[in-house]
Amino acid sequence: MFCKAQDTGFKQAMPGIKIKTLVYGKNTLLSQFRLAEGHTLPVHTHPHEQTGYLVSGRLKMSIGNDTFEVAPGDSWCVPGDTPHGAEVLEDALAIEVFSPVREDYLPTESV
Repeated sequence: MFCKAQDTGFKQAMPGIKIKTLVYGKNTLLSQFRLAEGHTLPVHTHPHEQTGYLVSGRLKMSIGNDTFEVAPGDSWCVPGDTPHGAEVLEDALAIEVFSPVREDYLPTESV
């Protein structure tokens, strides 16, 4: 599967948090998150392993019992079923991969 870059297709996941599925296959899903300064991604869990890369902005991220300040170029990996969340310190853009595929992130129209 190949997908051309587009600035459309973002869904409002919660106030200040937008997500777009970029591409997905049988075992992985690649997504882009746009996060607005001052908003919070509440601590949550899911069974999917989640790896990410911060393109721009700043986050204060918690993974399990650890908290990190995340800057552009930093990356992370959240094991499945591990509590994690983030506070958006500056408008941010993050790229994340989920495995297995998050069915709830699949686009409603073909990618």
